[in-house]
Parts: sequence; structure tokens; C-alpha cells
Amino acid sequence: MECNPIPGSVIFNAVKDKSCIIMACNTRIVPGITKGIFRAAKDLDSAVMIELAKSECNQEGGYTGLTPAELSMRTCAVACEVGLDIWALHADHIGVKKGTVEELNSVKELIAAQIKAGFTSFAIDASHLFNFDGKTPAEELAPNIDATIELARFIESETCGRGFGLEAEVGEIGRTDGSGMVLTTPDEAVAFITSLNSAGVRPQVLAIANGSTHGNIFDEQGNPIEQVTIDIPRTKAVAKALRENNLNVRIAQHGITGTPRHMIAEQFPHGDIIKGNVGTFWMNLVWDVLKEEQPDLYQKIWDWTIRMHSAEGKSDLEVFGKSSKFAIKEFFKELYSLDDATVSAIENQAYEEASTFMRAFKSEGTAEIVREYMKS
Repeated sequence: MECNPIPGSVIFNAVKDKSCIIMACNTRIVPGITKGIFRAAKDLDSAVMIELAKSECNQEGGYTGLTPAELSMRTCAVACEVGLDIWALHADHIGVKKGTVEELNSVKELIAAQIKAGFTSFAIDASHLFNFDGKTPAEELAPNIDATIELARFIESETCGRGFGLEAEVGEIGRTDGSGMVLTTPDEAVAFITSLNSAGVRPQVLAIANGSTHGNIFDEQGNPIEQVTIDIPRTKAVAKALRENNLNVRIAQHGITGTPRHMIAEQFPHGDIIKGNVGTFWMNLVWDVLKEEQPDLYQKIWDWTIRMHSAEGKSDLEVFGKSSKFAIKEFFKELYSLDDATVSAIENQAYEEASTFMRAFKSEGTAEIVREYMKS
């Protein structure tokens, strides 16, 4: 059985008219996590994606300590061990924040390394680029549009017709102003995708700002709280506008860590949203297992995080929740040499949680849908 990643576009196109969401997992810590997720995907016959963002995984290792080549090698090895055939390797948040020639050239170097490593799907995130003097949505989004077009064309030239998944982003996720979250409007989404399509760039999924935030979130007292701020009506309105304008793109939902699974199952517009990112959740799972199985290592990770990232007015719990990701690279050797019992505990917990997510996403059986699509 073939166990290398398939193009993200194949998965997205196969399920674009189905009432399901494909889970994309940021596996910052590979041992145990990836195998548990892949076992769940195989048992539920669900398509799945593995991804890491530019900040997490780059030529220097990012804050996970993984280069694109190392992530690809480790993930493909697990896929072959499990016997998983329908999955994609996605480059999450290929960020562009300044739009300078130098930055774009640096991003192209990363993309080239990802393609060489076998990545099959890419998320261009130029949402930070915004023309506040623009008079129309298209004018306001012009810097984002231009950068996205340039990078998408670069990916196409480098992949040499092999096919790839493409995600674009309009609206900076988690951005706030004096009145609260800044959400993507239907007009912005339509203007953005229309401009990309006019230039021959056709993303299959669009990440929008719809009230979610990345990572763990906390209240004013520093206590962890659930992610329940996703604006479902706005999400549906954006999807409706895209459909009514005959724009063949669906929505990628970012920031799902902390979102109650019953909310995903009961309120998410499955099919309007077809990609759901789950990232920090998996890191939290590792910390929880280490707390029980490897308390000494967990304490070292806790102490290092608090010592290096403490902030005035922030509880230690909030500091750890937001900054422990930086400990992954610091404790890379320890995390990648855990004993079999600990890795097995992580794997089994990841299997249970991934299964729960996939059922909430209604992605059971999507792998067979993709297989049939590939045949035709």
C-alpha cells in the first residue's frame, strides 16, 4: 500500500460537496502523537492532514526542532508503519508580514525546502498585509493578494505539475481592535478569491478571521477557558457569499484547540468548513501524559518555561499554556527518547482524542471518498 502523502487538492476536491471536515493536526511532538492520530484515521477510514507552521518547522528547526525534511521523514515512517494511505503533508501558515522582496525570497526558500521534503499542500498567510488607505475591499487587500499570487505561482512552478493543495488567508486570525475581534466580511472574502482566480490562482480552502484564536486561551485571572468565540453566523455568511458568486472554495477553520467537541458536532457548518486545524491540543496532551508518567521531566519543562517566559501580571499557568511550546526544542532529546511505556500512553490517548475529533468532524469514511475520486 502507498503510504506517502497525497496532494491536499485531491482531498479538498473530493470532499468539497460533502458534509464533513478534514482534521489537520499540528504535531509539534511526533513520538506517540502521530501514530495515535494515524491509527484513528485508519480505523475510521478518515482522510487526515499533518501540518506545521513556518514558526514551528523551518530550515533552522523552528520552535519544534524539526526541519521540513525531518518532519516528512518521521511522518512518512509512521504512515508506513500504520498502513495509512489517504493523508497529506501541509505547510501551515507560511507567513508573510512585511511583503518585502527580501522576505518573499526567504519564504520561497522555505517553500522550496518543503517541496523537496515531500510536502503536498501549502497555506499562504499574507493576512498581515493590509492597505488601510484602500477605498474598496480589493484595494485594502491588494498587498495580501499580490503576495499570495506571487507565492502560489512559485509553488506551481516548483511542483512541476504534480498537484498541490492550496490554502489562502484573508483576515488576520485573532486580530483585535478597540471594539473586539476583527472579523472577515463576506465582501472581503469574495473580493479576495475573485482577485486570486482572475490571476489564475485557485485555492481550495480559505482561512478567515471568524472569532477564533490560536493556542490556549485564558480569562483575565489567568485561568484556562474554552474556545467558544467562533462566530458561526459570520462563517455561514462568508460561505454563502462565496457560493453565490460561484467561487469554488471552502473554509479552513483555525484555532480549534479548546473548542468543545459537541460544539463542533452540533454547530459547525460541516461542508462550508472542510478543514479544521487542531494544534496546541496535541502538545497539551503530551504535557498531561508526562505529568503522570514522567513527573521529573514535566517539572523540568515547567520550570524552564516559567523561568524563561514569565510575564508580569500573568499566572504561571497562563505562561506555561502560552509559552511551553518553546520548550519542545530545548528538551528535544528527552522528548524523542521517551521510554516505550510513555510513548504508548501518549499514542493511546492521541488515538482516543483523534477518534473523538473525527467523529465530531463527521470525517468517518472520507478516505474511501478520496480513493473513489482518485480513480475517476
